[in-house]
Amino acid sequence: MAGPNKETLLDWYRQMVLIRDFEETCYQLYQEKRITGVYLHLYSGHEAIGVAAVANMHIGKDHIITAYRDHGIALALGVDAKPVMAEMMGKSTGTSGGKGGSMHIASKNHNFWGGYAIVGGHLPLAAGIALEAQYNNTGAAVISFIGDGATNNGYFHETLNMAGAWKLPVVWIIENNGYGMGTDIDIAAGNPILHQRALGYGIKDMERVDGQDVFKMYDTVQHAMEHARNGHGSVLIEAITYRYRGHGVSDKQYDTRMADELAEWKANKDPITLLRSKLVERYKNVEHDLSKLEADAKKAVAESVEFAENSPLPDTLEYLMSNIYVGQG
Repeated sequence: MAGPNKETLLDWYRQMVLIRDFEETCYQLYQEKRITGVYLHLYSGHEAIGVAAVANMHIGKDHIITAYRDHGIALALGVDAKPVMAEMMGKSTGTSGGKGGSMHIASKNHNFWGGYAIVGGHLPLAAGIALEAQYNNTGAAVISFIGDGATNNGYFHETLNMAGAWKLPVVWIIENNGYGMGTDIDIAAGNPILHQRALGYGIKDMERVDGQDVFKMYDTVQHAMEHARNGHGSVLIEAITYRYRGHGVSDKQYDTRMADELAEWKANKDPITLLRSKLVERYKNVEHDLSKLEADAKKAVAESVEFAENSPLPDTLEYLMSNIYVGQG
């Protein structure tokens, strides 16, 4: 099977630099109190996982759901950066009308069901979405991201058991960045080899994959999606990655040990740098294209900030109460 062509690889690069610039801009805006709230969870460092996963979706048919780090997934799906940034700032033009914020980005048009704030709480929802697809024989598969910290949660074990028993078409992707908030996975889990949990529930174990390498990630998800779509049931992938900020940006977690780790990952395992090196190696004179994509990403993010800051706040009681009950606007 032929690999992705140059056009596709450049689009992956575009998505990854857009996500990185968006997230780092959000970090700066949070420091300036132009984005407020208790938590802002950034996808910096994880970009290759989300981009590779989305690249394997049949957009409009397949479904995708995640937990906290949802901005990057939305952007990879093609959700416009402007309403995503407006949601960050709590504006009425946001993807959730300014009422969800960082943890509740969603897009019905893209079958993106969140952004979900309860640890592991989205996993039964993923199973329910897959059950509908299976029951109605739609041929759709579901991608569900899982933080490593959520794998010790009851939701995880109960849902994967159902997925195994019912052969639900879900590709479960553990984004293992080494820490559940600030707790090392080796301390939190009796068995820190998280993909092995697939074996206890009768679902396919795709083992560990380098989540910083978009090529390896793409190939792994491709095989997993084929398995799920062909009626063989669920798959569990453990993608090894590293987050560049705290669990949330207000967390001051990087002590000297973790700062050294962070420097190592940025220097040698950054997903954008790795993809850029591959493109430069593979295609002659591609640097101009890459520089343009980087400039375009910065422009798109700057325009999203301007759009959000010029958007109105949700400022009426009627607006506040809307979308609570079925039948409301």
